[in-house]
Amino acid sequence: MPRFFTASPPENNIFSLSGDDYFHISRSLRMRTGEEISVCYGGKNYLCRLSDITSDCAYARIVSELCSGEPSIDVTLFQALPKSDKLEQIIQKSVELGVKNIVPVMTKRCVARPERSQFESRLKRYQKISEAAAKQSGRGIIPEVSGIISFEECISRLKDFDLSLILYEKEGGKRLSRTDFSGASSIALIVGSEGGFERDEAEAANNAGAERIWLGERILRCETAPLAALAVIMSITGNL
Repeated sequence: MPRFFTASPPENNIFSLSGDDYFHISRSLRMRTGEEISVCYGGKNYLCRLSDITSDCAYARIVSELCSGEPSIDVTLFQALPKSDKLEQIIQKSVELGVKNIVPVMTKRCVARPERSQFESRLKRYQKISEAAAKQSGRGIIPEVSGIISFEECISRLKDFDLSLILYEKEGGKRLSRTDFSGASSIALIVGSEGGFERDEAEAANNAGAERIWLGERILRCETAPLAALAVIMSITGNL
């Protein structure tokens, strides 16, 4: 069933879909009144039936509320910027796994170091990847991909989370599978780029309240580590 996201609330139980969504419904899918679609608004997912299609808008009446596909926890991935197109893969797969926000971070070991303005020009594409993954995986929201922040800013944001974790395989860490998630509804997951983190970065995160965790004896690539960690977190918390 085609899925659409809207920021506009329904009026009299009817959603109005215009712009790209209208074009997709009327031109690409060639849908007709009476056919059913899924519309996501405010984190909820609704089964809707097309009630009218005009020259510039499609109207969909709510039939019932569906399962939103949203996990019971909010996970923000603070991902150190990787090389080439690895970030695209991380965005796509982490959205499928249930992440709520993806925040690229510039750390000392990042090989890719684009100017902020250069990165900003890619954000529209990254958000499109997030949207496509959200539609495909049955999410109730489109996770946001933000602009690049510094590692210092990343650390300063940890106070806003119930639980903060940093993937760091060296001294002082514990297996992710042994982490206590009870009472944590918002989680920050910090993952390095190629080469991981400098020791002082790990210490700064630890001092800010982030627990050091690791995923076993094998060294995972920077595009694999966040996905493995998210899968474990979702499994432990009953969301996978």
